[in-house]
Amino acid sequence: MFCDRCGLPAADADHAGCAAARLLEPPRFCPECRRRMKVQVVPTGWTATCVEHGLRRG
Repeated sequence: MFCDRCGLPAADADHAGCAAARLLEPPRFCPECRRRMKVQVVPTGWTATCVEHGLRRG
């Protein structure tokens, strides 16, 4: 598994900063395959799309 903010392996480092930032912004990387996702932010939330794993919403 990978960090959905920085894209690095989740077990390799402390991602406390990433977790804090994720409270305010959408994910940028797919946590399953580490691909950069297409992200769209709208006033009511966000969508992030991985070409391999599909749509995520928040």
